[in-house]
Amino acid sequence: MTQNFYITTPIYYVNGAPHVGHAYTMAAADALARFQRLDGKNVFFLTGTDEHGQKVEAAARAAGQDPQTFTDHIAQGFVDIAARMNISNDDFIRTTQPRHRLAAQAMWQRLEAAGAIYLGKYEGWYAVRDEAFYDEDETALRPDGSRYATASGATVEWVIEPSYFFKLSAFQDQLLTYYGANPNFIAPPTKRNEVMSFVRGGLRDLSISRTSFSWGVPVPGDPQHVMYVWLDALVNYLTAVGYPDEAAEKFALWPANVHLVGKDIIRFHAVYWPAFLMAAGLPLPGQIFVHGWWTIEGEKMSKSLNNAIDIRPLVAEFGLDPLRYFLLREVPFGNDGDFSRKALISRINADLANGLGNLAQRTLSFIAKNAGGMVPSQGAPTPADEALLAQAHALPPKVRGAITRLAFHEALDEIWRLIRAADGYIDHQAPWALKKTDPARMHSVLFTLVAVLRSVAILLQPFMPDTMQRLLDQLGVAADARQIKALDTPLRQGTPLPTPVGLFPRFVEA
Repeated sequence: MTQNFYITTPIYYVNGAPHVGHAYTMAAADALARFQRLDGKNVFFLTGTDEHGQKVEAAARAAGQDPQTFTDHIAQGFVDIAARMNISNDDFIRTTQPRHRLAAQAMWQRLEAAGAIYLGKYEGWYAVRDEAFYDEDETALRPDGSRYATASGATVEWVIEPSYFFKLSAFQDQLLTYYGANPNFIAPPTKRNEVMSFVRGGLRDLSISRTSFSWGVPVPGDPQHVMYVWLDALVNYLTAVGYPDEAAEKFALWPANVHLVGKDIIRFHAVYWPAFLMAAGLPLPGQIFVHGWWTIEGEKMSKSLNNAIDIRPLVAEFGLDPLRYFLLREVPFGNDGDFSRKALISRINADLANGLGNLAQRTLSFIAKNAGGMVPSQGAPTPADEALLAQAHALPPKVRGAITRLAFHEALDEIWRLIRAADGYIDHQAPWALKKTDPARMHSVLFTLVAVLRSVAILLQPFMPDTMQRLLDQLGVAADARQIKALDTPLRQGTPLPTPVGLFPRFVEA
């Protein structure tokens, strides 16, 4: 039976246009989803938009639009950027969709039936920008006397209003026990430690409704209240697989294997979400993986700070696949990284143009001119051939292990280790010299290089899908032989190859 694999990005808040930070999360999730498909899994990949809350209502008002018109426009921008980034998502969810309202209200009723919700009054610090409540010790005063959340810098206001509460405090011990029994539930480990420290510090019951605005999912049975945006939003992961219809075929995909989230929303996903699911008697996701932020000159990139980088001009200038490669190679996934044109150009030139692109071009051009334009024949392998082919054979499990840990940079490092080995091999074997002295040996060397390039191209498809399709075309690999398991099948000697075309242009900074 084919194994399911369900992966989600966070749903993106629609108070502004998408930027390279959103593209980064999408690219990472897409690489993971594409790899799991190549590895034979039944993948369901979800992304979407979070469209309710006071911040969206305020942004719509500032734009002179009703909230639905405003969210329709912004949400389309995220649909467009997913297409522009060649994201292979299977669904795009919007929290304003009727299917989601149904699911969110069903979850509320389930929590209520479990005795996990009660009506009270909220009094405390609230940040509209973060859609989050803060304890006083999580805030500080600015010189002008205004108060802000120390974690995000967002201004907080003292709020007093009737509110329904979720009995979060009742789940403190249960959460800590779960974290202890499932050490990979929150990753990387530094984030796990951060969450456990927060929970050990004591959990207070969570306000889960508001009456001071109306743009949200109405609370069942009490429409004067709308659901707290984070309870509403988190349910999207269930909505997409058919909840509340647990008999639906798609519901077999639950629980999700991994939720990818930014570090600014870790508390919602690693504390609130598992507590909601525990209270509802539903299985918890396999992992919450927290990635870092891209910074610009050391400052967090965000719409609110007005320093976000639009991804579209970068794609137009450098190409989509080189940009995807850079985002996933430059910084260990989970760490912060600083975005710069210099680093991007350096990666493209060194790794892609001078590295893989040069290896493919020199091999395939030589075959076109000197080996009849077809996959060469393989003679008796020498120790040098065997060593390189053994390195290629060992590559899939190494890449699989790294990607399972979401260590995308390590997966790419392993692939480039083979590319560098192939560069050294071609220089040492010198097929241009063998052309005169030992043509049969020349063919065997070229066969070995084509075999290595096939391994590299198949395993790089999750990262650079379009370019690797072109390389696999140039290697004569059939469309139905591009799965990871196909690497166990020998190359077909004598397969005609098309005229080679360069893959990666070099860039010179003006």
